[in-house]
Amino acid sequence: MGYPPAMHKDPRFWAAMAAGPLFWLGLFGAGTAVADPAWVLQRPSAFLRVALLFPVAEEAVFRGFLQGELAHRLPRVGIGPLTAANLLTSVLFSLLHLLAHSPLWAAGVFLPSLAFGYFKDRYGGLAAPIALHAWYNAGYFALFAGS
Repeated sequence: MGYPPAMHKDPRFWAAMAAGPLFWLGLFGAGTAVADPAWVLQRPSAFLRVALLFPVAEEAVFRGFLQGELAHRLPRVGIGPLTAANLLTSVLFSLLHLLAHSPLWAAGVFLPSLAFGYFKDRYGGLAAPIALHAWYNAGYFALFAGS
């Protein structure tokens, strides 16, 4: 199978990055209220918390710890390129989002979580999952969830 290309040269990684703006465009098309983007400059610490701190912490816990532990304990099977460890981690990631989000929104984080886990498995580290998670959060919160 060989090694994957470097993250910055990997078309799969760039396709996953492109999924963020497509999702945001879909939200806009569905009539989701657009936030005043000035809030990012007015409350930079709040924006950095949701766009950077939360993704780093969540990826360390879910992909770094949980998915890593499950990968050591479970056979490397799954559905296509998605390992059992990734699938189980993503289910838990989505369920825990129920603590702060609606059931629909908690379910909505399942697919991005699978992508984060896929890149954790692909590269073995957290750089790609953190970059994706931060990018998805930054766009969503800047455009649609400003306060």
